[in-house]
Amino acid sequence: MERKNLDVIIILIVAGFIMLFKLGAVPLLDPDEPVYIQTALEMLNHNDFISPRIYGDFWYDKPPMYYWLIALAVKFFGATELSARLPSAVLAIAGAMLVYYYGNRLFDRRSALYGALILVTSFEYFYLGKAAVTDITLSCFFSGVIFAYLSRQYRLMYAFMGLSVLTKGPVGIVLPLAIILLHLIATKNWLEIFNLKIFQGGIIFLLITVPWYGMMYNLHGMDFIETFLGFHNVTRFLSPEHESGQIWYYYLPVLCIGFFPWVSYLLPALYEGWREKNKENGKNILALMIWLSIVFVFFSVSQTKLISYILPMYPPMALLTGWYMNRCIKEFRIKTLNFAGAGMLLISLLIFIVLEITAEYKLGMQINGIKYLGVLFVGMVSWVFLSNFVKNRRYYLLGIVVGMMGFVVILMNCIFPAIADFVSVKPTAEVFNEVYVNQSTPVYVEKFYRPGFCYYTGVAGQELKTDLQAAVKGEKEAYFLVREKNFDQLSIKEKESLMIINKQKDVLLLYKVQSG
Repeated sequence: MERKNLDVIIILIVAGFIMLFKLGAVPLLDPDEPVYIQTALEMLNHNDFISPRIYGDFWYDKPPMYYWLIALAVKFFGATELSARLPSAVLAIAGAMLVYYYGNRLFDRRSALYGALILVTSFEYFYLGKAAVTDITLSCFFSGVIFAYLSRQYRLMYAFMGLSVLTKGPVGIVLPLAIILLHLIATKNWLEIFNLKIFQGGIIFLLITVPWYGMMYNLHGMDFIETFLGFHNVTRFLSPEHESGQIWYYYLPVLCIGFFPWVSYLLPALYEGWREKNKENGKNILALMIWLSIVFVFFSVSQTKLISYILPMYPPMALLTGWYMNRCIKEFRIKTLNFAGAGMLLISLLIFIVLEITAEYKLGMQINGIKYLGVLFVGMVSWVFLSNFVKNRRYYLLGIVVGMMGFVVILMNCIFPAIADFVSVKPTAEVFNEVYVNQSTPVYVEKFYRPGFCYYTGVAGQELKTDLQAAVKGEKEAYFLVREKNFDQLSIKEKESLMIINKQKDVLLLYKVQSG
């Protein structure tokens, strides 16, 4: 068997296991995951795959790509948690294969293999690869744009760019073009602009993007433009939607944990890459560094920040780290590898402490899985130092990769099931399904829980836009799904008019008894 074929099998086994293991076992996490499958279901129910809807109303939060992919999965597997997450999992695997394929073209086989394995075993990458959100899809297509550019596959580059824009909007073209432009400037290769097949590529790009955007404008006019482009792109970039948007260093701790266990190899990889930028493969190394830098700076400047936004950084980080680790292992730089092992130990300790504190003080519970993770981390770090001590070049990465596969097993078997009641409204929805007999009775749901509640009950309810007190006073009979802290703000008389049907951690399902 050829080595490249064996590499592909290894990547598919590792990536497939990590992404698909118990993919549908955990309830959908509020509020983001249920939004996507609920929108996909409404596309199917209305037989309308152009205008996204939720709760029967049009909405313009994101382009339709991920909704389409979920709708396709639902056709084959039904409306399940698995269907909601399957597109992310498949595209996460595809993203790893892109790193391997283009890593071979840009560097060498072993760097490509290491890069692909590093990518799928990075904590944030595989976490989002198992989540029903758009970020992995964007990351895959985004990577395709830059990799195709570096490989001079320009028609394919424009196709990937179109798919990116259909996934996440303007960011799918603005950031790739910024990376390409800066790379041309940095390499003083301006003449390459004339080889980019702009006319042909522009046609390919427009053929992919214009049909949907054109139909949306034709159907919804300026309402679509102002909401989608104005609010969801420009306004959210300029104004923080979350408090974290004011913190300029927000993504530094995110990277420390998100790129675990490889983050301690990243900094020396960046340093060595900078030193090698004018040598063999220098243009490719420089491109990877520009790529990850542009993404990091853009979203750090953006006033709205979410952990998932910087995911397009992970493919170039993984490939650059793979290239660097290949060099370190070949030359067996004991001091460098031991330094990286020490960094892995520190980050492992940080993750363990954060999980323990969160479980103990925020969730108020003991989770045995966290202790299992502690043992696993000790084993991974020990393997690193032992490999260095015995100068085991061949199996250096093996222990880390297998350890991260064990990480996934512990997460899905022990940790996520233990915290399911804190992250999903599903248990409360199941209770509601048992008691909701008269379907004319009004139902009020807090915004945060409404997508999950709608998906698991089929009842959209009314968003609790006013305060709970006003809603309670305004109805003779109604159900309410609210946080306990909002219930506590009611007067004694108002509380007495409400029956607590179910309490799920800090979420209450209430019923106001009809009075005469």
